[in-house]
Amino acid sequence: MASKSRKVIITCAVTGSIHTPSMTPYLPITPNEIAEGAIGAWEAGASILHLHARNPEDGRPSPDPALFMEFLPRIKQTTDAVINITTGGGHGMSLDERIAAAMATKPEMASLNMGSINFGLFQALDKPREWQHAWEPAYLEMTRDFIFRNTFKDIEYVLKTLGEGCGTKFEFECYDIGHLYNLAHFLDRGLVKGPLFIQSIFGILGGIGADTENLAHMRRIADKLFGDQYQWSVLAAGKHQMSFVTQAALLGGNVRVGIEDSIYVGKGQLARSNAEQVAKIRRILEELSLEIATPEEARQMLDLKGADQVGF
Repeated sequence: MASKSRKVIITCAVTGSIHTPSMTPYLPITPNEIAEGAIGAWEAGASILHLHARNPEDGRPSPDPALFMEFLPRIKQTTDAVINITTGGGHGMSLDERIAAAMATKPEMASLNMGSINFGLFQALDKPREWQHAWEPAYLEMTRDFIFRNTFKDIEYVLKTLGEGCGTKFEFECYDIGHLYNLAHFLDRGLVKGPLFIQSIFGILGGIGADTENLAHMRRIADKLFGDQYQWSVLAAGKHQMSFVTQAALLGGNVRVGIEDSIYVGKGQLARSNAEQVAKIRRILEELSLEIATPEEARQMLDLKGADQVGF
């Protein structure tokens, strides 16, 4: 079964590429907002900060390494958090665009989707709203006929160039049971090694649903495939976020929250910051007598190379 630890790692995904500026006024967009959001999440108890960049003019997801470099050094200088950079990027980006920032900065961790999936965001158009930017509804609508591509060849490329080449370890994002088997394939081939950090993702249209039966099933299959070679973490999209990750923690898992995954902190209540979500899940976990891992403890649990070995 999953590697046992008495400490729970909290990951915070600060801005992502799913939500758009018109959905919430609290979405971090500029480098300063992303830095402040990340630092606040660390102060509230997050050990890992999962980061994307956005065009500061209109909030569109951006792969530009120069934008990442406007907030990464500040976060590193202010916190001891593990910095985890996306390789998922934003919808419509090429693989080279998606990994450009991670290749340039050689972080301790990077996300890595473990397969190609339908990734539907178009249902967000059902809620009437006034759009601030023309790109927003078009970006959501295009997902009706969109496949997020990560083929076996793509994954091999990232594992070799960023993993072997830069010493970066991965947050293996698994949106369905088949993604666990994809990861097991790479483990069998020796392209990855434990301890693995498996992020089980629930509630994205195109992936596994946010049902408790699926949570237990995902855990059982991961235990079957990886034994004690992995650390398990869970995120759930939208309204499922807090209740679902709490259940995962009770099953021995780590948790991920953040405005990338949900813009709410409670029913109908917009999160005013990433720190607000982190503080809430930390309070819940501590009231359940679970201890929160520090960044240094997270590094030890995941066998990371250390913040002094990154490229920023």
